[in-house]
Amino acid sequence: MQDMGSKCSRDEQQCVTGSESLSQDTFIVREIEIESDDSDDMKAVAPPAKAEKLPHNYQAILKDADEDFDIDKYSSMPTELLYKQLEDGKYLIDKECGSNSFILYARQLLITWGEDTRYWHWYSVKETISSDADVDVAELEKVCWLEIHAKFDTTNLTPGALYQVAFVIKMDESCYGWDHPVNVRLRLPDGTIKQHKQNFRLKPKDEWIDIPVDEFTVTPQNTGEIDISMDEYEGGNWKSGLIIKAVTIQPKKHHNI
Repeated sequence: MQDMGSKCSRDEQQCVTGSESLSQDTFIVREIEIESDDSDDMKAVAPPAKAEKLPHNYQAILKDADEDFDIDKYSSMPTELLYKQLEDGKYLIDKECGSNSFILYARQLLITWGEDTRYWHWYSVKETISSDADVDVAELEKVCWLEIHAKFDTTNLTPGALYQVAFVIKMDESCYGWDHPVNVRLRLPDGTIKQHKQNFRLKPKDEWIDIPVDEFTVTPQNTGEIDISMDEYEGGNWKSGLIIKAVTIQPKKHHNI
């Protein structure tokens, strides 16, 4: 979701843009006061030192949010990463590169047997990035058939950006049954499947960690729904102690929560 910048001539007060034209509301422009050396004070509109591109598709993303997106806050906030809490997820904006990011919490995932208390237990924890919100996590009591999916529409991602997808999990100290590797998979809208196996038995215990799934670039061919999944049922072992917090879809350099 980026394009070429623009240069402004101070003498001619006009902008020469790159090959792609931009709508008037694409950039935030501020008015500043200029004092004349030999006349009364006067006001003039001067080009900004640096034009700030608004986030891709932000109005559609936030149309159901509990409050409006504050454009003035976006332009003035010194923080590198802004966020907005959504239902069962979080929308983040990387101000440095202007890319959208998303966190899909466990309640937004499709977990086989996830509502059956014999197999999964739900409880709340504090969010760890940008807020103190409580989010629900799913703790595996026991299953022999592990299968979890997340669906997401890439039209809300920044065109041309490289994204990395990951599960955010924790392995309980008392976990067992992870003798067989877990398959993690990313299915893109064009039908491409990227997958590999992760050995959960060797993961650190009692801390939130990322399980990278794969990465992809947002292109016209990859516009549509992606499917992110993890599964393990070939071994037939009863498994326990896995805690699912979220799936992250973030620009590669900011892959953490």
